[in-house]
Amino acid sequence: MPRLEIPAYAMALAHVACLRSEDPFRKVGAAALDHSNRVIGTAYNGLAPKFLAPDGFWDDRDQRRKYMIHAEANLCSLFKRGEAKLVAVTAKPCTSCMQMLCAYGIEEIYYRDDYPTSEADELAAIYGVKLTQITDYPHVDFDD
Repeated sequence: MPRLEIPAYAMALAHVACLRSEDPFRKVGAAALDHSNRVIGTAYNGLAPKFLAPDGFWDDRDQRRKYMIHAEANLCSLFKRGEAKLVAVTAKPCTSCMQMLCAYGIEEIYYRDDYPTSEADELAAIYGVKLTQITDYPHVDFDD
């Protein structure tokens, strides 16, 4: 088996991170690597720390959305601007998250699932960020 390429490695980490999300509708994970390809953080979408969702919170997908903190926002809270070179995320960043990733100086963003309402492609072109879909990476199988 050939050595795993860095983007596939980062995406595998993002995939594992998404398994921590408490959101029953959409689980998103993210991973950041520095300029030496060292992992500097993993994160997932979820609620703010110490917030305990009341009974019925997860029943209405549209109502709970405004409380969810995106994986990219949680990830960027773990490093300073310019420290991360590459981010892998299991879904194409929404427009707001893409703006934030650009502001943090991320040079390469890899994503697995498309997000059609995002303007990430346009933002990547304007800011010179490499934005690439990647679906070929090692998947974790927990059925064994």
